[in-house]
Amino acid sequence: MKRVVITGAGTINALGHNVQDTWAAMKEGKSGIGALEMRDVERLAIQIGGQVKGFEPDELFNRQQIALYDRFTQFALVAARQAVAQSGLTFSGEMAAKCGVVLGTSGGGMQTLDENYRTVYEDGKNRVHPFVVPKLMNNAATSHVSMEFNLKGPSFTVATACASSNHAMSQAFQLVRSGMAPVMVTGGSESMLCFGGVKAWEGLRVMSKDGCRPFSANRNGMVQGEGAGIFVFEEYEHAKARGADILAEVAGFAMSSDASDIVMPSKQGAARAIQGALADGQINPEEVGYINAHGTGTAANDKTECAAVSTVFGKHSNNLMISSTKSMHGHLIGGTGAVELLACIMALREGVIAPTINYQEPDPECALDVVPNEAREAKVDVVLSNAFAFGGLNAVLALRAV
Repeated sequence: MKRVVITGAGTINALGHNVQDTWAAMKEGKSGIGALEMRDVERLAIQIGGQVKGFEPDELFNRQQIALYDRFTQFALVAARQAVAQSGLTFSGEMAAKCGVVLGTSGGGMQTLDENYRTVYEDGKNRVHPFVVPKLMNNAATSHVSMEFNLKGPSFTVATACASSNHAMSQAFQLVRSGMAPVMVTGGSESMLCFGGVKAWEGLRVMSKDGCRPFSANRNGMVQGEGAGIFVFEEYEHAKARGADILAEVAGFAMSSDASDIVMPSKQGAARAIQGALADGQINPEEVGYINAHGTGTAANDKTECAAVSTVFGKHSNNLMISSTKSMHGHLIGGTGAVELLACIMALREGVIAPTINYQEPDPECALDVVPNEAREAKVDVVLSNAFAFGGLNAVLALRAV
């Protein structure tokens, strides 16, 4: 099997419109969560979120493109442009024919769906724009990224709720590792912060009205975010031969299904995914220094995840650093794993562990080093990124320093 490395990264999220600004915010323990700015926000019980502010599509896309691009597609393209530019790659000829795109999303074109429901049901109109379907479909971002960069190889979208990005990146990893593609553009994008999107999540009663406090005993729910994280996964020898700057190596991956409950997480399912990622990457548990947790800030998720980590790592769990950056950027649902992978790369490249902010009260059921409130300098060689989705679908990626 071939080795797989990351040679480009891009993002837009509530913490920053690029990787450097996002890393700076993570190092500062800055919160990107604030008051939502949207139509009918006063009708929502939940009025906070990790919203991308200061984003001007007109400065990045022409009128014809905006007519075709939902906000989640716009985010994906912005992040993909950054990632491909950093990689230094261009795609033509045989390269273009072999390379592709795999992205994750859960809601897809939720903004478009919300707007057009209003048009039909609230405004009483009998006709919608002819591009509604191609704008809202889940594969829209994948398709537009493939068109922008001339990527003609394997391209598709993965939708597994909160694990979508990690599942997407795992498929890109497998395609490069198997030799099917020398390069894949991968990650995830989400924009569910619209009236209908937030109102639907309110019904689950898992949302916080005042902030995301993962692992803290007084946590009271998750906070939604939006944005995208996109990466260039490349075969190691291919990257080395062209003198690429390698950000990290994708060392292993595993996925599991709880097969037990549609919303309640399972310690056993999460533990099997973590163990599988270690085995796939031939990683000794003691090598792992940091885990970017799923860490949603709900009572059930946080204690279940901590129990799974303790089960897999035993005594070494006391030496691990485990933090949830959702406390800063919110839960991007299908895009969250991609933005969180940036914290993993920062740990390997910069030697800085992103904190779990808003931590106030220790919880005996989350008695791990959750890097509370302040970033920490530490040298780590192997990190994990956890994603555990509704439906009991778990996906864990392992990265190694190069």
